[in-house]
Amino acid sequence: MPRVQAGDVQLGWREWGGGDVTVVFIHGNLASKDWIELAAPLFPTGLRVIGIDWRGCGDSDRPKADVGYSNYSMRQHAEDMLAALDALDIKFCHLATHSTGGIIAARMLLMQPMRFGRVFALDPVTPLGMLFNAEQIGLFRAMMASKELTRAVMATAASSLFVPDSLAPNMVPQFRDGLGEIRALFERILEQTFGVSEGIWIGTPVNLTRERESGELERRMPEIRHPHLVVWG
Repeated sequence: MPRVQAGDVQLGWREWGGGDVTVVFIHGNLASKDWIELAAPLFPTGLRVIGIDWRGCGDSDRPKADVGYSNYSMRQHAEDMLAALDALDIKFCHLATHSTGGIIAARMLLMQPMRFGRVFALDPVTPLGMLFNAEQIGLFRAMMASKELTRAVMATAASSLFVPDSLAPNMVPQFRDGLGEIRALFERILEQTFGVSEGIWIGTPVNLTRERESGELERRMPEIRHPHLVVWG
């Protein structure tokens, strides 16, 4: 996969289509640019869609986390994305986001508001951030140490791919029949998830908690005037 220099890191990226309207996909936590791959055949003609991996994810560099995970903050991810857009010579675009990509996009919109048009946000983490307690962060540590646990948790995020009864506690998730290439894509995404850096596993919940506690983005929400389509489910 190609990579682009973004400040002090190289980020993986992919491109679908060659239209005149550019949409940049900002993925969620424990994810990658490839999460939009299933939707790619359904993109309208006229779009150029670019997915970019966060630092620590997918095909991007995995810098060692600073004390306190400051180099994996939401602001840092936003700065990385803006630097990648500079390197790719994308002067104006729309955004498509998933989950934690939503709060990263909010920081991007505040940093360079004239660079962006509309935003499609799927199940977004809002500018309010999120609170994670020690037990919840402990689950991320347990996932980081166990591919089996990671698989079980990730299966619940794509429950339509699995036999419902196999998603019960203490069961091994089993694919339903007839998935074809979708099954292979899930396995590839699972490998990417298990391979993210500690700055992602632990730094993301730590930094989302800081966003919630600081209230900075909440106070600045009125500055974000870009049209948003928010979809839940």
